[in-house]
Parts: sequence; C-alpha cells; structure tokens
Amino acid sequence: MRILVLAFIFISLTQHGDAHGPDSCNHRGGLCRVGTCISGEYLAQYCFEPIILCCKSLPPATTES
Repeated sequence: MRILVLAFIFISLTQHGDAHGPDSCNHRGGLCRVGTCISGEYLAQYCFEPIILCCKSLPPATTES
C-alpha cells in the first residue's frame, strides 16, 4: 500500500503545471535542489513543484574601471 501512495505522490508532482523536470533544468544550466537554493544561486523554475527547485548560478558581477 505504501508503494501505491508513493507512486501517486510522484505522479502528482510530475503532473503539476509548473514542474518541468530535472532534464529541462539540467539542459538550461541549472541544478535541482530540495528545499532552497544555496548562496550564489537563484530560483529559475521548479523541477517538481513545490519541493524540488531548479537553481541557477547568479551571473558574475561586472566591474567597470
């Protein structure tokens, strides 16, 4: 029974409207992370909304001299 519940949860997460999946995230230069993005990264999209985020590195700051 637990397996059926886990399968249902997984399917419902992948069917969410804003969830793009890990392949989409990786192809666009991001990493899927659970919970929050680390320092120096921003939320670009969701791998599996709302739990697994697609985080991308912030662009380097440009300095003009």
